[in-house]
Amino acid sequence: MNRRSGHLRLGAFLYPAGHHIAAWRHPNAQADAGVNFRHYVQLAKLAETAKFDLVFLADGAGTRGDNVEFLSRTAHSYVAQFEPITLLSALAAVTERIGLVATASTSFNEPFHIARKFASLDHISGGRAGWNLVTSSSEHEAKNFNRDKHFDHSERYERAAEFAEVTAALWDSWEDDAFVRDKTAGRFFDPAKRHVLNHKGRFFQVRGPLNVARSPQGRPVVVQAGSSEAGRDLAARTAEVIFTAQRTLQDAIDFYADVKGRLQAYGRHPDDLKIMPGVLPIVGRTESEAKEKFEELQSLVDPKVGLALISTLTGGFDLSAYPLDGPIPQLPETNASKSRQALTLELARRENLTLRQLYLRVAGARGHWQLVGTPTQIVDQLEERFANFGADGFNVMPPVLPDGLTDFVELIVPELRRRGLFRKEYEGRTLRENLGLRHPAHRVAAG
Repeated sequence: MNRRSGHLRLGAFLYPAGHHIAAWRHPNAQADAGVNFRHYVQLAKLAETAKFDLVFLADGAGTRGDNVEFLSRTAHSYVAQFEPITLLSALAAVTERIGLVATASTSFNEPFHIARKFASLDHISGGRAGWNLVTSSSEHEAKNFNRDKHFDHSERYERAAEFAEVTAALWDSWEDDAFVRDKTAGRFFDPAKRHVLNHKGRFFQVRGPLNVARSPQGRPVVVQAGSSEAGRDLAARTAEVIFTAQRTLQDAIDFYADVKGRLQAYGRHPDDLKIMPGVLPIVGRTESEAKEKFEELQSLVDPKVGLALISTLTGGFDLSAYPLDGPIPQLPETNASKSRQALTLELARRENLTLRQLYLRVAGARGHWQLVGTPTQIVDQLEERFANFGADGFNVMPPVLPDGLTDFVELIVPELRRRGLFRKEYEGRTLRENLGLRHPAHRVAAG
């Protein structure tokens, strides 16, 4: 296969104080970042100045876990942070070009809620909204929404597929030019360009129409993050961007080919979906400086926090009874995130890691690709993955904020541009334009 050229895409994945599990303890971290609006304004403007495609906010509708000792020692696990659509709506007012992507669950929302909120964000931002469609993986979220336990893995993906279909249809409740607002004739909208959904399915009954006009992008960009078999198929059906986690070049190439190869079955072109794996870069002007930054963060990991992190990544099983310097035990298949459990266990067994070694390996990137080195070393690896069709771009996960994003902008972005791999100016004003995605035709008006 030929190596490709062109520009890769970049997202700034903003986790409050940073992605490393101990980030909030770093001397330069903003410890109250999760509820500090000025902190997010600074980060969003920095990413926009560097011409990132988007900022991305993960979310969970509830804290992850009942281990109060663990929760009290970490700023992760959704202990204290803003609701993301509210935050992005505020950031829309202080930015102009960067995309604004937030997570919202199909398990614990209704399609009308999601369609209305993200259409509103798309109007507020002038066409920069994106919805990260997830099914949720936490039993703790389920217990906040009238359930004793989460939906089974297969059922929640079936629900998600119908949810995505209904949401997309609601975004087409009105044609692009339906609202004539003709004061002289006294006609606010053209009745022929209003479309009532009347959906009745297995999980949802939704009449419509949506009480928001068709948005500037036609509809917000749909992002998906699952890498299981069900997640890949859902992405091929519904997603325009997929966030994923592969550690090796070959795994990335295989995933890329598999997901892109599924699109034709749904009448889609490979360019209709951008694959952007997560990457946690720790960059220094020298290799020794990068390693020192990494070791400083590693030294801040509390063993209780590290063990609880592994428990979360492997399906929520209690591992406290096992010795930290012993091997990871055999664990049954989880009803949580199957792809993340498989990724973590495969790493532990491939490298024969103890529990302590494993939590130190995943404390930064939590299963994503982790790079420690100079700008040249890091860009070499990013370029290799992009050029060999293992990614269309990357969702950058700064280890600590704001320093990690500043380092990427000041050290990595110039090297990407020197090699012709990243833009110097935005191509358009909407997220779709900058990602190179088509404006979607209206499903009724286009026949």
